[in-house]
Amino acid sequence: MIKKILILDKNHPFIIYKLKKKGFICDENYDDSTDQINLSAYDGVILRSRLKIDKKFIEKAKNLKFIARIGSGTENIDKDHVRKKGITLISSPEGNKDAVAEHAIGMLLCMMNHIIHSHQQIITGKWSRETNRGIEIMGKTIGIIGYGNTGKAFAKKLSGFDAKILCYDILPEIGDIYAKQVNMNTIFKKSDVISLHVPYTKRTKGMINYDFIKNFYKPFYLINTSRGGCLITSHLANALKNGKIYGACLDVLEYENFSSSNIFLNQKFHKSFLYLIHSNKVLFTPHIAGWTKESKFKMDRKIVEKIIFLNQKFHKT
Repeated sequence: MIKKILILDKNHPFIIYKLKKKGFICDENYDDSTDQINLSAYDGVILRSRLKIDKKFIEKAKNLKFIARIGSGTENIDKDHVRKKGITLISSPEGNKDAVAEHAIGMLLCMMNHIIHSHQQIITGKWSRETNRGIEIMGKTIGIIGYGNTGKAFAKKLSGFDAKILCYDILPEIGDIYAKQVNMNTIFKKSDVISLHVPYTKRTKGMINYDFIKNFYKPFYLINTSRGGCLITSHLANALKNGKIYGACLDVLEYENFSSSNIFLNQKFHKSFLYLIHSNKVLFTPHIAGWTKESKFKMDRKIVEKIIFLNQKFHKT
C-alpha cells in the first residue's frame, strides 16, 4: 500500500492537490541533493530531471514502491537497478505527445518556408521574395524513426498535409492508418524529411552520425525533438556543408545535461556547433517541444492516474 510520497521537483499544483485528496501524504523537497535526502520513510518519489537517480540513491530507498518521472525521458534514472529492486518506474509520455508533435510541424514549416530567416531580413530592411521561395510538405515522404507516443501524434497531425508518411520502430506491427511501418532501407531510400522520436538509450546514443546520414538516397530535412545525445553535432555540420542534409530543426542539443540548465554558461563549444548557430540551415529551440501550458497539466494528471492505479493493484495483492 502506498501512503507517503516525496516530491523532488516543482510541478503543477494539481498533482499535490489530487494526491492529498486521495489520501496520500505528500512531502516536498526541491533543494537537497540525493546525498541529503532520507528516503526511508517514503513509498514513492515524484521527480522530473533535477536529480540523477543512481544505484546509491536507490539502495537507500528501503520501502520504495515506485519512482514517477514526470515527462517521457527516464535517462536520469538507473532503470536496470530500479527493476532489480522491484520498484515500479512510471513516466507520462502521453501528456506531452501533442505538444511535441505540434512543435515539430511548426519547426518544419518555418524551415521549409524560410519564415524565421525572412522575418529577420525584413526587420533589417531587406525585402527578398525569390531567395525565400518555400517548399511544400504536400507530396513529400516523411520518415518517422521511433513510433511511440510522440511519433504517432506527429503522424496523426501530419495526415492533413497530403504527404506520404512512413515509420520505423524496433517493435513490430505498430504502424497505423497514419503511417506505414517499413524497414530502415525504405526510410533511407524514400524520405524527404526525417523526424526523430526515440528515447535516449545505449542503442540510440549518437545514432544520427556520418554512417547513418550517408545511407540516404537523397538530401533530406532533419527534425530532432527527442534527445540531443542521439545526434552527433559535428557529423550534422558536415552533412549540412556537403548538402546531404538540407536543413535541421533542433529542439534538443548534444550539450544538454539532465537538468537542461543554460548550456551557454561555462562551456566551450566545438567549432561545428558554432557553425550551426550561424547557419541559416538550422533552426533551434531550447528543449521546449513538449513544454506547453497544457502539457504541464496533462503530464501531472497522467502521473496521478498511474499512481492511483498502482495503489489499487497493491490493495488487491
